[in-house]
Order: sequence, then structure tokens, then C-alpha cells
Amino acid sequence: MSLSGWVCLVTGASRGIGRGIALQLSEAGATVYITGRQEMTLKLTAAEVKERGGKCVPVICDSSKDEDIDKLFEQIKREQNGRLDILVNNAYAGVPVVFENMGKTFWETEPSMWDIINNAGLRGHYFCTVYASRLMVAQGRGLIVVISSVGGLRYLFNVPYGVGKAACDRLAADTAVELKRRRVASVSLWPGPVQTELITKFVLEDTTMSVDPQIKQMFANGESTELSGKCIVALAKDKKLMSMTGKVLLNCDLARRYGIRDINGRKVVDYLSLKFLLKQVSSPSWLTRFVPSFVRLPKFVLSLAAGRF
Repeated sequence: MSLSGWVCLVTGASRGIGRGIALQLSEAGATVYITGRQEMTLKLTAAEVKERGGKCVPVICDSSKDEDIDKLFEQIKREQNGRLDILVNNAYAGVPVVFENMGKTFWETEPSMWDIINNAGLRGHYFCTVYASRLMVAQGRGLIVVISSVGGLRYLFNVPYGVGKAACDRLAADTAVELKRRRVASVSLWPGPVQTELITKFVLEDTTMSVDPQIKQMFANGESTELSGKCIVALAKDKKLMSMTGKVLLNCDLARRYGIRDINGRKVVDYLSLKFLLKQVSSPSWLTRFVPSFVRLPKFVLSLAAGRF
């Protein structure tokens, strides 16, 4: 119960990663506000939180609608006397359209795909960050997490997806510059491949979907939806949290830092491990037998690999 008394908000928590984060934050003792567009799925998450003995406040909220976000934060301010300790920007409406248009170029798809992917999953994040920052700055502490992905560094899925994720990373970095002196941390979190309900449907079960076999295998061995929550709980209690503000943090890196295993007890795949990376290349994969698991690539190599200068 390390977060007992804390107040948290997780957007897009009716399923997937958001649901998993809400479950872990509540298990740690926090009162968790969860948002979603569908009342039925939102209530299912709230019921599971309560079954585990947690405190949960479900709020129907569309993160693409300004008035919904405004009402959400007014409710938190009123009910919690202005307290908010953690915001997790997770709401995302783009997964179905991403997989429905796999293999198509940006000019072969409707321009409106941009809005479907980035209205809730970027613009909504900014609005929530503004409102949350006002509460956190007033209390002199807080943590804001934006759920992003490696798509912010290199091409993944399609153009609107990558642009949106790159912007999420920049949102965390730039808000951290202005928030740091107020003791509010802002970070971008990259989960690895996660076995969400929609990923299971579109990648693992749908045989008609054209998905790269290597990507399919990575998701088959992917993280649970609750691993991100375990990482955020540990991060929130880290006394050196402010030293990480503005940075992109990887689930696998945080799991290694805090000694976290996934909810099924399985060791978290280390995507920075040289052994793992060699396994992805067919020709020298035999070398993995001679490479120790602790040998890892420094994270700056990721930036160099995507260098634009």
C-alpha cells in the first residue's frame, strides 16, 4: 500500500494498458479516477478494482472533447480538495484504424485518420497535462506520465501514429522544463509489445490480418497490461524521481532498475539486451550463446540509430 492516500487519474482506463495501470495503482493504495467513453467497459474496470480492494472513481469522459476534460478535473478538484498526485495520459482511439489500414501508405488512407489517432492520443494529453499541472504546481509535487512507444523514434505502423508518438515524447520533455522547479515530474513511458485486448484480436487471432511474423512473435511474448502500472508505482516512490523528469523511460529498463517481474512472475524482456537484439537478426543469432544477458546497449545508441543530422 505504498501509495495509500494518493489521488491518481488514468485516462483511457476501460481496457488495455490503462486498465492495467489503474489496477496496479489501486492495489498500491491510491484512489484512482479512471476515464473512458463507454460506460459498460468502464464499469467493468471499476468493478475489478473494487474486487481487489481498491478505490476507484469511474468517469465517462471523451478525451477528444474539451468540455469533458474540463468537467473531469472540476470533479477531481471538488472531491479531492484540489489534490492530484499522478496523471497517466493513456487515452488512445487509434488502434482499430491503425490495424484496419495496415500496409497502406498515408496518401492511400483518409486524412481524417490523423484526427482519429491524435485527437484523444495527443491533443487530449496536452489538455489533461495543463489541468493536472495547475493542481500539482499548487501542491508542490506530482508525476505526469505520457504513454508513448518506440514509434516516436522510428517509423512504425503509419505516419500519423509516428508523428503523434514523437509529439508525446516531446510533450513530456518540454513540460518537464517548466515544471521541474515546481517539483513536478513529467516523463514519457515506452511499454514493450503489450498483449492488450485489441492487439490479441488484430495481431494474434485474426488470420486475415497481414502482420509481419516477427512483430507477431514479439506480441505473443509481450508484456501484460499491468506491467506498466507496476513500473509507474515504483517510479512514483523513487526518491530520485526528479532526476528522471523529461526523459523517455522504457518498461524493461524500469523493471531492471526496480527488480520488477510481470504479474505472471515472468521475467520482463530486456529490449536493450545485446542477446535479445542478436536474436532478431537471423544470420548471427548463434552468437547469443556466447553473449551474457547483462550486456546491454546504452540508450543513447537508440537516438543515434534514428539520427537525422
